Amino acid sequence: QVQLVESGGGLVQAGGALRLSCAASGSTFTINAMGWFRQAPGKEREFVGAISWTNGPTYYADSVKGRFTISRDNTKDTVFLQMNSLKPEDTAVYFCAAGSVLTSTRAAYTYWGQGTQVTVSS
Repeated sequence: QVQLVESGGGLVQAGGALRLSCAASGSTFTINAMGWFRQAPGKEREFVGAISWTNGPTYYADSVKGRFTISRDNTKDTVFLQMNSLKPEDTAVYFCAAGSVLTSTRAAYTYWGQGTQVTVSS
């Protein structure tokens, strides 16, 4: 089992920045990839980006490419989502997820955090 805890959400003005953290614990040796997803009210949960746990490659949804950056600190089993140039349409609950494959497919991720709210005001 892997436990994931997100933190760092909050309220920010458009154009601002936030950094989310996702701390993993438990059987972290089973993780090959960490993903970030988000879900706005009334919408499906969508892929934001992902990082390989071991080699570090990342990839992002087109909607956040160039604005969001995922990084990891393996000494602390923590993954970060740095969000810059935030827009009101980035408002959502953000979730981190752990899985065995670096993919944008939600169903491929086995473990999920509880989510953290990000609100971007215009």
